[in-house]
Amino acid sequence: MTTSNDLLVVTSSPHVHSPDSVPNAMRDVLIALVPALLAGLYFFRLPALAVIAACVASAYAAEIICLRVMKKPQTGEASAIITGLLLAFCIPPHLPVWMAVLGSVFSIVIAKHLFGGLGQNIFNPALIGRAFLLASFPVAMTSWSRPLDGVTTATPLSIMKEATGQALPSLSELFLGNVSGSIAETSALAILLGGAYLLYRGHIDWRIPGSFLGTVFILMSIAGWVKGAGFWYPFFHLFAGGLLLGAFFMATDWVTTPVTKLGRIIFGVGCGSLVVLIRLKGGYPEGVAYSILLMNLVTPLIDRYTRARVFGRVKSHA
Repeated sequence: MTTSNDLLVVTSSPHVHSPDSVPNAMRDVLIALVPALLAGLYFFRLPALAVIAACVASAYAAEIICLRVMKKPQTGEASAIITGLLLAFCIPPHLPVWMAVLGSVFSIVIAKHLFGGLGQNIFNPALIGRAFLLASFPVAMTSWSRPLDGVTTATPLSIMKEATGQALPSLSELFLGNVSGSIAETSALAILLGGAYLLYRGHIDWRIPGSFLGTVFILMSIAGWVKGAGFWYPFFHLFAGGLLLGAFFMATDWVTTPVTKLGRIIFGVGCGSLVVLIRLKGGYPEGVAYSILLMNLVTPLIDRYTRARVFGRVKSHA
């Protein structure tokens, strides 16, 4: 029963409570990464396990040390584990463990805490770590192995880009993951399962992966038509490389992407356009990591020009 005293109670915001929380969201992201994790371990076995363990452990340790040095509460450990996993997922399975550790520490210390810690970074930490490793150790970061037997071979995108004469894998092999590449980017099926879970749970907005993948598909369809490559060409680019992993798990990062609906579409279109430009005209066969990092740079600008006008505010003409 409501009394007159109840009507006079004043409390601070938030006034509407939700069961959602950062720890719950982090837990769901970890659950969504499980299919890709299992696929990576199945195809690349012990070398992948060593790299994943090194990345996660070093990212967690670096997070704890940074929080203690800066005398902050221990609240970002789950995000550090996700950063370590995502970094491991987008590097070669036979990368030396010490390089994986160095990349994880760089991701946490430089790309995250140097900018203020959880929620303050302007770049996706895992992608910054990958970019650092690629710039520092280009040979090790571009040495790939075939699943299951570990024989050195080129990735599907490298075969197409460099016209090595090797047979391209089939779309079914790309979809299931039986191709060379980074630890957890090869299985399109596993990544799609994780992405679908995040969409179902409402942790990511369909506009970013939808516009990202849609732009790549449309532009690659046009490019394939010009080249006479056939209907399979855009699907090859969707399934090959780190496009799906980047679209669902990195381009959707809550901190480094736009907050408005229109801004998210612009962000996704920009990422997709850059991927196509790099893959078709650049010297690098991939392009997903750099496309997302470049669009992270313009996220504040996108937010500025797509934000809604405040109701009742009159534009100043001074």
